[in-house]
Amino acid sequence: MTMKQVDKLMRQAVSQNIFPGGQLLVSHAGKILFNGAYGLANKFTGQAVTIDTVFDLASLTKPLATTLAVMMLIQEGKLYIDQRLSAIISDFNNTPKSDIQIQHLLYHTAGLPDYRPYYIDINQLPFEHRKGALRRKLISEPFVSGIGKQTLYSDIGFMVLEWVVERLSGTGLNDFVQKKIYDPMGLENLFFIVHDQTIPKKNYAATELCPWRQILLNGRVHDDNAYVMGGVAGHAGLFGTAESVHAIALELLKSFHGNPSVHTFQPDLVRLFFHKSDKNGRVLGFDVPSPIGSSCGDLFKRDATVGHLGFTGTSFWMDLEKQVIVILLTNRVHPSRNNEQIKKFRPLIHNQVMKRFRTLSIL
Repeated sequence: MTMKQVDKLMRQAVSQNIFPGGQLLVSHAGKILFNGAYGLANKFTGQAVTIDTVFDLASLTKPLATTLAVMMLIQEGKLYIDQRLSAIISDFNNTPKSDIQIQHLLYHTAGLPDYRPYYIDINQLPFEHRKGALRRKLISEPFVSGIGKQTLYSDIGFMVLEWVVERLSGTGLNDFVQKKIYDPMGLENLFFIVHDQTIPKKNYAATELCPWRQILLNGRVHDDNAYVMGGVAGHAGLFGTAESVHAIALELLKSFHGNPSVHTFQPDLVRLFFHKSDKNGRVLGFDVPSPIGSSCGDLFKRDATVGHLGFTGTSFWMDLEKQVIVILLTNRVHPSRNNEQIKKFRPLIHNQVMKRFRTLSIL
């Protein structure tokens, strides 16, 4: 199979400064058909992107860590999709948020805001006081809509879900997913980097030359709120390679079709999470293509596609029916987050990939 035009587009993206470096991985029915590395992982050192480069996955943390942790807790009988928040975390008792259900958080319909710069205040505190301070903010954060009334993509909701995972598992989100999911699957290149630990020796894609931290972020999480919390959060903090992201996406795809390889998740549970809601048009914990102008282009099947984007320039999309997985990892925020050219590039590259599939009658 040739992907010459796809390769050309990736090279052009680097030359046009859409991103300094990136990796594109494409598979069909479990077979990797394309895996290309392009450009620079670090513009200052000249370090190149390779197929082993570890990227800051940003909001891919939501589906690939937090959501999977929730799925595991449901599978173990410790959590229910319609369970109320106050039944899990007593701090929410007698508060307006007590009636939020787990599914509201996963659907982004809990009525919570999309983002708050908590890091500004929290960064002033000693580290041991930060988690408590953040969680007091989560309790007191005003609603922007009624529970279940509106869909608003929210980092805040996934910060709450991290708290749920910690409360029910008795351990941190990072340790829970490592022990229950990543290690059993043999994923050595999907992990959180905790700030008080030594950064694992890997080829990292650098992100921002951060003005307030006054450092080049390389092996440290880009997201400001996750950074001040020590690198582990429900909405950001996960690092990984394209092959590791593919491995976990493929296992979910296989489970969806009833033939998992490592039996991490029960097929019926995966189907439940990938079922598009009639009420809000979303799936649980993952994203779906936008009706107009989706980042995955126009050729993924709208009612059978799940995936997610990350702020640093990362994404994965899975067409469940055609069994196509496309993973695009870049460091578009290197050296500045103000570079937003990737918004126009994403649909172009995904359309080109899917055109090649269609032309070759693979699907």
